[in-house]
Amino acid sequence: MTAHRTTPLRVLVLEDEPLILMELCFALEDHGADPVSANTVAKALSALEDSAPDAAILDVNLGRGTTCEPVAKALRARGIPFLIHSGDLVRQGELISRIDAEVIPKPADSADVVERALMLADRAPG
Repeated sequence: MTAHRTTPLRVLVLEDEPLILMELCFALEDHGADPVSANTVAKALSALEDSAPDAAILDVNLGRGTTCEPVAKALRARGIPFLIHSGDLVRQGELISRIDAEVIPKPADSADVVERALMLADRAPG
């Protein structure tokens, strides 16, 4: 993280699988970051309104036909960097292409996913 930063980086994690969500949040804490967890689009959008994160990790398929696309659009509109962490790459290929973000396929080591998200946050302007 940047040396001049006085507060931890805040990272939004949108993931519908409880164990993966928990693992990513623990990994963020282990890296000195402040995780903001959401398991639905509504919760993620609410978190964005409460306090903008420095970066985000998004699962594409959130079950019941719901995807992360509204959250990705909101992040992009705010200039907040994000990456996709998904195991549904074949079925959601067109959506992933439309979202146009870095993709880390599942399964992946949570520490690697978190490190990449923190690098994106550190490079973001502002």
